[in-house]
Amino acid sequence: MPYSSSPPPPLRVRWRRGRVTATGRRGRDSLELTVEVPDEGQLKALAYPSLVGIPQVGDDVLLNTTALAQGLGTGGVALVIAVPDRLPPDPSGPGHLVKARYTPLQATVAGVDEQDTEHHDLMAEVDDIGGMPVVVADLHSALPAILIGMLATDPDLKVAYVMTDGAALPAAFSRTLDTLTSSLAGVITVGQAFGGDLEAVTVHTGLLAARHVLHADLAIVTQGPGNLGTGTPWGFSGVAAGEACNAVAVLGGQAIGALRISDADPRPRHRGVSHHSLTAFGRVALGGVTLVAPRGLTSELGGQVDEDLASQPARNPVVWVDTDDLDVALGLSPVPLRTMGRGYPEERAYFLAAAAAGRYAALAIPVPETELPAPGGAPPEAVPPEA
Repeated sequence: MPYSSSPPPPLRVRWRRGRVTATGRRGRDSLELTVEVPDEGQLKALAYPSLVGIPQVGDDVLLNTTALAQGLGTGGVALVIAVPDRLPPDPSGPGHLVKARYTPLQATVAGVDEQDTEHHDLMAEVDDIGGMPVVVADLHSALPAILIGMLATDPDLKVAYVMTDGAALPAAFSRTLDTLTSSLAGVITVGQAFGGDLEAVTVHTGLLAARHVLHADLAIVTQGPGNLGTGTPWGFSGVAAGEACNAVAVLGGQAIGALRISDADPRPRHRGVSHHSLTAFGRVALGGVTLVAPRGLTSELGGQVDEDLASQPARNPVVWVDTDDLDVALGLSPVPLRTMGRGYPEERAYFLAAAAAGRYAALAIPVPETELPAPGGAPPEAVPPEA
């Protein structure tokens, strides 16, 4: 017997047609526009040239204004669906990975792991990431701080970013990536996310590509800009952070958790260590993950963090990392540090925790056997937990 004989709830899309009156900032694969819409005036819109071509002043465009009407913070812009009078040329070359599958805007991309690409033979052979440290975070806003922690520790490290599909799907939506491109070995978009330097089917192949195609020393995994949360224990897109940790473990890497810590968030479930971190790392990451807490928090917040992490399973060791000079490095960030509408230093604890995770990862890179100390030599100093 079917669950229900009634039709499914409708998908809600607000369609508008307008005319481009101005073009603005150009990103990796994005173009900001001003569009005049009858009865609604001038709207800010965003186009992805690889999907719809390059709109010009005077062009009529079709828009999706659903998120704009909802007043969403991260995604609250009108999106160009088509430039109907000037379609882009047909694509050429390899590419059979379909993203945004079975939607009207599905597109094919060339995947790093597909048969017609130069990397297929390599990707068919490799099966592990050789102990590579991978920092996993819930929110995209942690990305620049994690990278700062890594490069402040060793500026010569090669760092790859693996973007999952829990939030924004186009990498081009991220202004952060526009700025950080020169500091990254590459961007890999996995699952239904698209627009990276490399495309991969899964987090697993994304991590393998980071290690063996980009030759990264370290990787960072987060969802794209924006996230979805419902205020329920399991209804948030950051649950996938725990699943990413499992992928790292299966592939022989070191999973390192960047904790979401705050003493500025007005919501009790996100104060101290957010329930997002406690759930994703503590209940989903079954392969274990090292949880990094930053020294230098206020004593009150540090005590709360210690208490929050006390219930983590034994498979998740907690380490406290010194944060000397990380405040200075965060203050020099090339991109604005903001999360949930709050910046640095208002959310200092959050960004300091992300930078500390990056620092720990930089210090955890496996030493090649040819560089190991002679028998009887002193091992690297361990990072002790906070007393």
